[in-house]
Amino acid sequence: MIIKYHQALYILEFKQSSDRRKDFLGVKEDEANEQHRSIIEALKVAAFEQINFAAGWRCAVVEDEFYNKLKRLNVQAGKEDKILLAHVQRICEAHDTVIRSYY
Repeated sequence: MIIKYHQALYILEFKQSSDRRKDFLGVKEDEANEQHRSIIEALKVAAFEQINFAAGWRCAVVEDEFYNKLKRLNVQAGKEDKILLAHVQRICEAHDTVIRSYY
């Protein structure tokens, strides 16, 4: 996602966690940052920022973190709830597909 006005490049990553611990968000954030560490270091020079969106076990999303990330992306005020709802709905649909594939 490139925002010309701010002259910044954002790479968004969406991850699903099977971790049931409450700290799943930090674990996934660390995994994503380590996974892309070499690329991130090179791109930081060019106003690059990585933003990771992680969902936990049974579609859990940490709302405060999600909203903070939307703010960093300069999402228009009033659209945050709609985006969160759509995000959780897609996560749940994907989770349902995985569960159904086992049967």
